[in-house]
Amino acid sequence: MFVWLTPYLVQIDAGFGVLQYLTLRAIFGVLTALGVSLLLGPKLISLLKTYQIGQSVRLDGPQSHLSKSGTPTMGGALILISIIVSALLWSDLSNLYVWVTILVTAGFGCIGWVDDYRKVVLKNSKGLPAKAKYFWQSVLGLAAAITLYVCASTPNETMLFVPFFKDVALPLGIMFIAMTYFVIVGTSNAVNLTDGLDGLAILPTVLVGGALGVFAYVTGNSVYSEYLQIPYVAGTGELIVFCAALVGAGLGFLWFNTYPAQVFMGDVGSLALGAALGVIAVIVREELVLFIMGGVFVAETVSVILQVGSYKLTGKRIFRMAPLHHHYELKGWPEPRVIVRFWIITVILVLIGLATLKIR
Repeated sequence: MFVWLTPYLVQIDAGFGVLQYLTLRAIFGVLTALGVSLLLGPKLISLLKTYQIGQSVRLDGPQSHLSKSGTPTMGGALILISIIVSALLWSDLSNLYVWVTILVTAGFGCIGWVDDYRKVVLKNSKGLPAKAKYFWQSVLGLAAAITLYVCASTPNETMLFVPFFKDVALPLGIMFIAMTYFVIVGTSNAVNLTDGLDGLAILPTVLVGGALGVFAYVTGNSVYSEYLQIPYVAGTGELIVFCAALVGAGLGFLWFNTYPAQVFMGDVGSLALGAALGVIAVIVREELVLFIMGGVFVAETVSVILQVGSYKLTGKRIFRMAPLHHHYELKGWPEPRVIVRFWIITVILVLIGLATLKIR
């Protein structure tokens, strides 16, 4: 919004011209989202407690989780409010990529909200039926994929670039739609599966989101992209503001979600954040790098797939419990140890992902 107002503001004071700089607006985006999150957090937690919107805990899970029963959930709404307010204030709202990202994030958040509402408020243990959830995820994922495909104006926008190789790029054609769909929906569900311990999902999301912000900035800058030999996609730089807002909102939420958590994000947060990471990775043409940086999300998802497949085929389980973080809990690892070690792994993977900017 402030980008639109800048021509008028500079007439009052020329100093307002700095609002045209992406990096400065990204900094303001972080601070705004962080401030909104820290300001509204206590009020939202109090409201959730008042209406007894608390987490229900699986009886067959780790016994240490029984004490979490009743902890306020649906706190992901705090993250979404903080991100969207900040993004609307500091982004260039004439940018298509900004709107696609905001709408995908909000749309998946709505799916998660319905699921949480049915589980927590209506006491329906199944929440939103799996078929209905997947249907609406598919609708939003395909809508985003088709929009990006139809609006693509250069070959770079629909090619698959392989990290670590400067000359390996695969033209996807209409298959871009299928790939984009799977990246968005898959990442959304992967983050959702990871969200099982206090702070486990939010910090990796912040780290990956921050790294994608770096990719967005250099991909949208013709000078940097040429120097680094990465694809140039005009307009993607604006997504650094959204990524910055995600970082600020995530850190603000972590203030309340860190062990022992005062609030959980619920599906309203995890589905939305995963979808946001997926759509940004697609726009900046770094789907494979997302696969690397989000390795923790990938491992959690694969553990569930292997567990279910093994049990159906052989009647035996590979892990003591899936997703993977529960396996380590049942092995005797204290919850904080599981969380911090998964964080450390994510830091390493994000650094490897960022290294692909130079190693080509």
